[in-house]
Amino acid sequence: MRRKRGPKTGPASVGGLPADWRKRAKALRRYGGDTPATAIERCADDLETTLVERDETTFSLVEAARESGYSADHLGRLVRDGKIPNAGRPGAPRIALKDLPRKAHAPSAPRLAEESRRGEVSNVQIVESIIAKEID
Repeated sequence: MRRKRGPKTGPASVGGLPADWRKRAKALRRYGGDTPATAIERCADDLETTLVERDETTFSLVEAARESGYSADHLGRLVRDGKIPNAGRPGAPRIALKDLPRKAHAPSAPRLAEESRRGEVSNVQIVESIIAKEID
């Protein structure tokens, strides 16, 4: 007789990974696994830093339009109306990734595919693509 698998455990998104990894490190420490626990905590710190840096990345209106699926004009209006914070300066607006709206039916950011057409894709680009799509 086959057992049914229970619900998937773990973080709901990439953003939840650092906390999940820290819990696992704590459990390892309880059983004497200090060295792997330290390594996991450092990975959690690195991922958390990367996620913060990613969220703070800013785009020009044209770049933001490419990422979001909305037109540069529409995004400019949202910035002017104060619906999206201006991460740039007056006359040269920029939008932080964390504030960027996305159209529900817009395709996922195809940046990784675009990069692969230009040449070799680095490990950093692969990780950034996974984080962007919140694949876990």
